[in-house]
Amino acid sequence: MIRGLYTAATGMNSMQHQIDVTSNNIANVNTTGFKQDRAEFQDLMYETLNYSAGQTSQTTINPTGIDVGLGVRISGIQKNFSEGDLKGTSNPLDLAIEGKGFFQIIMPSGETAYTRNGAFKLNDEGTIVTGNGYEVTPQIVVPDNVTKLAVGKDGIVTALDPTGATINLGQIEIADFINPSGLNPLGESLYMEGPASGGPIVGNPSVDQFGSMRQGMIELSNVKLVNEMVDLITAQRAYEANSKAITTTDTMLDTVNRLKR
Repeated sequence: MIRGLYTAATGMNSMQHQIDVTSNNIANVNTTGFKQDRAEFQDLMYETLNYSAGQTSQTTINPTGIDVGLGVRISGIQKNFSEGDLKGTSNPLDLAIEGKGFFQIIMPSGETAYTRNGAFKLNDEGTIVTGNGYEVTPQIVVPDNVTKLAVGKDGIVTALDPTGATINLGQIEIADFINPSGLNPLGESLYMEGPASGGPIVGNPSVDQFGSMRQGMIELSNVKLVNEMVDLITAQRAYEANSKAITTTDTMLDTVNRLKR
């Protein structure tokens, strides 16, 4: 019965992680470019009380063994990088990637981070930056005397100079990974390359496996609120069931302690 106490406790701990992950998803339901997390679980090791195929007589063996599980643990949190819905904003600096790929961002440390949040701005030098002031790479500078800034599906940035002529301001490149789920989340909708993600594959939008650029749009969170509420209810009920198992085991132990009376 003591085993049951600890087994149920692992279930409560695991469901607490599930609720933490689900709460984070719900909290970021309106975060631009946010990708949903999914908690994954594994059963723990088993205590073998009787091996399968054990000899029951000179001519027979038992067809099954007796293996008692010792609970559950969280094995990982998987990022779901499916594309979120696109929302029109009419802001020429808002960009979305329709398909695979990440914008490349230069961090203050000089390292390259990656994001799906294309709500960009201009800094005091006219450079395209994120909402936190981190520069997009390759660097693109928009002069203050141009009009009608345009970003094509292929990522080429153009504008009209004072004479009305079209000028090329640069090319937005995007990166992809063999295993995006292996990226390390930094917060601020940014990710860093990780050992499990593989190296970045850089290219132009609309070429090969890369998605196309959409100007005047942003990518919304891919969190489905209804699914998260169902997961929250399921985790809550599982937590309650495990707590009931602890209460039941405690009642059984109390009964044993009262036998002598």
